[in-house]
Amino acid sequence: MTGGIARVFMVLASCALISSCVGDVGQLNGRGGSGMDMQGAAERADALLDDVLEEIRPEVQWTHGPTTTGSCDVTRRRAVMTIISAERRGSFLGLVDRFWRKSDYRIKAVNDDVDVPAIFAQTRDGFGVSLIVGGKGQAFFEVDSPCVRESGVAEPLAKPNGPSYADAEVIPRPNIHSDFWSAEAS
Repeated sequence: MTGGIARVFMVLASCALISSCVGDVGQLNGRGGSGMDMQGAAERADALLDDVLEEIRPEVQWTHGPTTTGSCDVTRRRAVMTIISAERRGSFLGLVDRFWRKSDYRIKAVNDDVDVPAIFAQTRDGFGVSLIVGGKGQAFFEVDSPCVRESGVAEPLAKPNGPSYADAEVIPRPNIHSDFWSAEAS
């Protein structure tokens, strides 16, 4: 495993730890998990992902990542297939950070690493949200639900706005050029 990929996995593992530590907040305080089942949590996660991706202008292309479930939680993921150049990563992260703050999310941590920057936040109803920029400028969004009532979880309804990698074993590196997001310093 290369160093960059190993760092992405370490950051994702940190996110999972942060989420598991705060994941029960919604259920304990009656705001998020109360009365919600895993399918409802998955739909809420999808809506959170839709909201942040709709906020990004110019638009980026994305695909679904794997959905995972625990004993009482759901994680939805989306990978950005548009190349985010090193010169544009700060703008991309800043745009997402401002949107999450405007949406009254609590910023839990910011990783300023040049190679693998990330933002970890939490919604008022206890959903953990994160943005991690990994190798080749690929951005990954993840939403972790609080502990909710066990149920089945259907695949997301939203269609990717670019190629779908639903049947692929691995999502490829970003491969969509954007005149804005992929621009490098001249």
